[in-house]
Amino acid sequence: MLSALLLATTPFTPSWAEETSQHEKRVSKKYKQSSRPANSPVKSSPKSGKGASSRHRSGIEASDAETLGVHGSRVRTHGAEVAITRATMDQFVSGTNPMQILAQTTPGVNFTSTDAFGLDTWANNLYMRGFTQDQIGASLDGMPLGGQGYLNSNGVAITQAIIQDDIGGMSMSQGAGALDMFSAQNLGGAISYVSRDPQDKAGGKISQTFGSFNAFRTYGRVDSGILNSTGTKFYASFARTKSNLWKGVGYQSELQADAKVVQPVGDTGKITAFFGYGNFTQANYMPMNLNTWRKMGRDATFLKPDYEKAKLWAYYAQYTSDVPPGYQGILSNDDVGNYVWDGSQIQRTYLSYINGHFDLFKNVTSDTVAYAGIGSGTSGYTNNFVTSPSSGAVSLLADGTVSGVPMALGMPHYFSRRIGFTQKFSIEAPHHNHIETGVWYENNYWRDAYRLYEDYENEGHNSNSDFKQSQAHTWYDDSFNTNTFQFFLQDRWTIIPGMNLLAGFKSLTQTTHGGTKADYTAELEAEGWNPYYRHPVNGTMTASSAFLPHFNFDYLFLNHHEFYWDIAENLRAYDFKTQTSGGPWGGLGTSAAGQTAQDVFDANKNKLRPERTWNYVVGYRYNSNLFSGSVDFYHTDYYNRLATITEGTTSNAYTAYLNVGRETVNGADVQGTVRPFKGLSITNSFSWADAEYQTKSINYAGSTYSLKGKKQVYYPKFMYKADLTYVWRQATFNFNVNYIGARPITFLNDEKVPAYWLASLGVGYNFGKVGFAHGIKTNFGITNLFNKNYIGGITGSAGISGDDNYNLFVAAPREFYGTVSAEF
Repeated sequence: MLSALLLATTPFTPSWAEETSQHEKRVSKKYKQSSRPANSPVKSSPKSGKGASSRHRSGIEASDAETLGVHGSRVRTHGAEVAITRATMDQFVSGTNPMQILAQTTPGVNFTSTDAFGLDTWANNLYMRGFTQDQIGASLDGMPLGGQGYLNSNGVAITQAIIQDDIGGMSMSQGAGALDMFSAQNLGGAISYVSRDPQDKAGGKISQTFGSFNAFRTYGRVDSGILNSTGTKFYASFARTKSNLWKGVGYQSELQADAKVVQPVGDTGKITAFFGYGNFTQANYMPMNLNTWRKMGRDATFLKPDYEKAKLWAYYAQYTSDVPPGYQGILSNDDVGNYVWDGSQIQRTYLSYINGHFDLFKNVTSDTVAYAGIGSGTSGYTNNFVTSPSSGAVSLLADGTVSGVPMALGMPHYFSRRIGFTQKFSIEAPHHNHIETGVWYENNYWRDAYRLYEDYENEGHNSNSDFKQSQAHTWYDDSFNTNTFQFFLQDRWTIIPGMNLLAGFKSLTQTTHGGTKADYTAELEAEGWNPYYRHPVNGTMTASSAFLPHFNFDYLFLNHHEFYWDIAENLRAYDFKTQTSGGPWGGLGTSAAGQTAQDVFDANKNKLRPERTWNYVVGYRYNSNLFSGSVDFYHTDYYNRLATITEGTTSNAYTAYLNVGRETVNGADVQGTVRPFKGLSITNSFSWADAEYQTKSINYAGSTYSLKGKKQVYYPKFMYKADLTYVWRQATFNFNVNYIGARPITFLNDEKVPAYWLASLGVGYNFGKVGFAHGIKTNFGITNLFNKNYIGGITGSAGISGDDNYNLFVAAPREFYGTVSAEF
């Protein structure tokens, strides 16, 4: 949900709105001094006596929360890129998902979730100009993060990689992407996160948040300050977030810890080491279809703690085509099957990198990042379509209860390991050319074992317990090994002061081998689990392109004006996860068709091609003290659009992974901010995106369909955002409104999630220095101010038509939050 709340003691100015004529003077001066672009490393004299280089590797200065690049404005854009600093992030509820902040401050971006913090990993969705969080690039301090979706097999989500308070800033390229962004998923756009550096002076910060449904969040950080003559410094931080579910039984808890060490190396560079730990334990909210939402309401959820009802509904779902008494004409048999005992997940992440930044020569710099990450966890829910055999035969008794247990806990266990490195060189060449080149290599291992745990005659499983393999019955075991290599080369030429032209290309190749290593369907059948058909498959897929070009032009002129365009071709490697999820290895074949998954995979291997896009962006921006405005027009040609289509019940789903052909996206983002007098800022933005499939014929389940002219699933055509922020002395008031248009949930567009309006309200006060503490702040806010009942996140594959998929999440109701923070 769009529930991020502006609770600042400084004015909130979305996107580029704090650009002023003074800023333009700084830009003009900078271009006279050097041909270096705004988002490239900047030379600076070492700190006196410390030998520390102040160079940085992105447009966001990590060591100063108020600084962006070489500029002093808190929010800035350059061409098709928008950057958000720590000062802006501090205006939101402490711990808010960074992607939610980006969506709240940037036109053309939509983020939805089921909780106010945006931390529910199952229900989170980010869309940026038609692309999801799994189709855009992401990095932290230059380290590739990979996919940003739920239980992603090829990366780690930013919410688990680092504590939000320790992010120094972030930038989003809404254009065609970025050549120096190492990613195998990037089809258009990229997000770069920069962690905060340790402070030069010893100190710390504490923050405490309380909110609705017994929510609390505690954050603490200690900075060592500079420890010796070489400039060594570090920080260590901790965060704990916990909240009861706003409906149903259970809680969501996130435990995180970070540490960062910076060691200058003379006056030629520095070495940085980072470690991050995340432990997410979350009871899930029940996904539903439109009928369940409309008939059963916002509070429809899992059946826990009514165990007898859970068994009864599982019996009707698995053994009959009827519904329990009292629900005729209200729910379908499929709807009943979606109501289960409960669902939950545990995710643990360990992440580390060592970064070396050095001035090799007067005009050459080097950045090396070596990184490793390990992730493990469990994630699943009660399966109403298998039977726990130890309790005997299943039957409906005369009193309306059920003997036996027609359900069991289906709990996949996953393990991931990523090891890789990146190497970049930056060269200041003659004639105002800034050349950059680099390589990336990564090996990724992913294993996912689907296991069944018995429920018992009178009680179900214990949610979020330590599910051990010795207690389980493995259904199937999948694993994949992936090798990725990427190279890029680009030259940014400063034609005249303020005018830059970038040209370059990247090469990408990724090979994944794997699939089902073990399948025990036959053994489970013999034991009485009543398993339904699965689809074991093995094989290798390679996505590769030697030349993916990128061109960019940016012109700052007449102090207040900027014109830019961006063109690039991008390629996305194939997905991999399990034999039942989307991707070339998943959802293939049906038992009724008599064609095995391996047959389908082998046939598809010669027909499938990796997804490609050509992205075109042209924009204009005006900035002054009184008014800031911008307009972007963009067009995307999408080739080899790959999609997973699912229909039917859980036990008899027909799932296909196929090429649905071409898609085109035409869109525009318009934003304006007016500042009529000191302290008051009013921002409005409007986004239009016409994303249409172009193919006239796809074959699915033996039938042919035309998608020509149908809108992209899950993406709104219209979005509107408005923000009013007023600062008077030490007090801040903010009112924020968003409109999200209707979203199709089927490829034929016959079912849609309704449009909705959403508002939030916040007030804050900065007490300044009190005793030995400084920067004491308090704030209070309300999310979903008018208690709107609406569908937020939509996950998983779409269907061709109808209301058969249970992948809609209702967003949280109105909630209240208050925070007190202090620095020392």
